[in-house]
Amino acid sequence: MGAAALAGCAPAGKALLPPGELLGMSHIRGHRLRDGGFPAPSEIRKTGVLIVGGGVSGLSAAWQLAKLAVDDFLVLEMESEAGGNSRAGQSPLVAYPWGAHYLPLPTREAIHVRELLADLGVLQGDPGAVKPSYDERYLCATPQERVYRNGLWEEGLLPHRGLDGAELAQQKRFHARMEELKQARGRDGRRLFAIPMALSSADPEWRTLDRITFRQWLNDNGFTAPTLHWLANYACRDDYGTAYDQVSAWAGLHYFACRNGEAANAAADAVLTAPDGNAWLARGLAQKAGDRVMTGATVWRIEEGKSSVAVDVLMGEKTVRFEARQLIWAAPAFVLPRVWPGIPGDLRLACLAGDYAPWLTANLHLSNFPEERYGAPAAWDNVFFDSPGLGYVTATHQLIRRRLSGTVLTYYRALHDVAPTEGRRLLLETSREAWAEGILAELEQVHPDIRKLTTRLDIFRNGHAMRRPVSGSLFHAQREKMADFRGRHITLAHADLSGFSLFEEAQYRGVQAGERARQMLNGRGSVAAAS
Repeated sequence: MGAAALAGCAPAGKALLPPGELLGMSHIRGHRLRDGGFPAPSEIRKTGVLIVGGGVSGLSAAWQLAKLAVDDFLVLEMESEAGGNSRAGQSPLVAYPWGAHYLPLPTREAIHVRELLADLGVLQGDPGAVKPSYDERYLCATPQERVYRNGLWEEGLLPHRGLDGAELAQQKRFHARMEELKQARGRDGRRLFAIPMALSSADPEWRTLDRITFRQWLNDNGFTAPTLHWLANYACRDDYGTAYDQVSAWAGLHYFACRNGEAANAAADAVLTAPDGNAWLARGLAQKAGDRVMTGATVWRIEEGKSSVAVDVLMGEKTVRFEARQLIWAAPAFVLPRVWPGIPGDLRLACLAGDYAPWLTANLHLSNFPEERYGAPAAWDNVFFDSPGLGYVTATHQLIRRRLSGTVLTYYRALHDVAPTEGRRLLLETSREAWAEGILAELEQVHPDIRKLTTRLDIFRNGHAMRRPVSGSLFHAQREKMADFRGRHITLAHADLSGFSLFEEAQYRGVQAGERARQMLNGRGSVAAAS
């Protein structure tokens, strides 16, 4: 069932639909930037560093500034709460995610992630250790994942039941190749696929993979097994919101080969999670900012001067002008040209060059656990093999030792099967009832009693969830222009600078921007660009 078909489903019986809300990123505030008509500034405030965007990048910039003993900063967030794609909700029973919901064991290159986890007491001991120990409350409880295929659940993510020897052999060869790529280095001595991606090898031989799609790479290398193509497509839909026949082969391989983190007390494929997904990480970053995070603040004009930058911000019904010595733009790149009339022409083109994947998330509040089909037992991540959605995570899985009467399932759906503009139109125009009916009909194929157990079903829409790493977009002058930009008073910080949205990427770009802002405040120039 395609996105348009699902969105067009009319409620089969309104009495069977549970109550709920239609939520999401504020398109009304966003569209006002396009339409204009803001009041003139009625107040002026001064600050050292102004951070625009309270997602992971902006909060990471604030976290880094605080670590560097810079306390004269503010974070402005347009939405009603900070956290970006790591926001969460709370029910009387349990917290639950609205977006990002796990963090793989951080690699040694992702030292800032490790330092944050150490700050939060989750990583125990030396953040630079090869195999640190982690607080077991945040290590995903087992079973971690399963996949539903042909009426049965199978343990793990890659299906294996009923396959012939040739397909199983291809699966084994694929895994072996990914293990090789995890260790492989380019001619510059760097790992081919590192995270953060800016630390990967710049070897041209490997960067040319950006010119083809991941699907083409699989076929070119003899990986033709249907289950492998499903896995590759699932991975790209899950992390990039885009089908594998559009995703850069470099990005597709990065998904499988960049992470080689290990733990003293967990398997290498373990992930860190919590009932509220990654919201605990966003809160941990925000702790350093304290009350310097201001929500409901819409930046609508930026003007760079000789010694400072003026930023006009709609707060309620009035405009406040902030005069800052340094500005960190940690909001999505495509918004910047709308609010900065003096943006350099080449940077403007770079910010507008990419597109964004539209996403739909739903939280289903259940009075009891749903009926199970045959096969592998209930897991944290429950993936559907042949379905428009990606599946769901179970918020109460981390509370497995508690006896609970109900649960919350978080359902994920990337609208990858229509053009992004069409996906955004569907998100904007489709009713909650139509989405709810389509989701319940899909889940009923797996859990026949899901409809009668669902007491509430909320829909969350994100029209610009993540920048799409389509072929040709990563090692292109336009993305690199954003990553390398160094203004006199303006620094960019967002996962858009990496070309795809992952926690490690967003945090790295925020930390880099925080370091540069501190150096510029001290009159010491800029940190080296890393693209």
